[in-house]
Amino acid sequence: MKLVLTLLSSLLLGAGIASAADAGVPATYPLKKCVVSDEDLGTMGKAVKVTHEGTDVYLCCKACTKDFQKEAAKYVAKVKAAEKK
Repeated sequence: MKLVLTLLSSLLLGAGIASAADAGVPATYPLKKCVVSDEDLGTMGKAVKVTHEGTDVYLCCKACTKDFQKEAAKYVAKVKAAEKK
């Protein structure tokens, strides 16, 4: 039983690592979560890049783009604040 749990744990951790690597987010991007949904970037497939007034923002999925467009300045401000930290 312990072996099964260890193997399962390793598989789940490996999947998490692969998801982060395949997120499509540059290492210099200051956030690890979607500014719209607060989901980890890469957990819903490759992140979606949107640009507003020269600032790139990465979202967890295409569905978040609609909400992003409604309040783009608010979400860009979150990215800019994270860059200053």
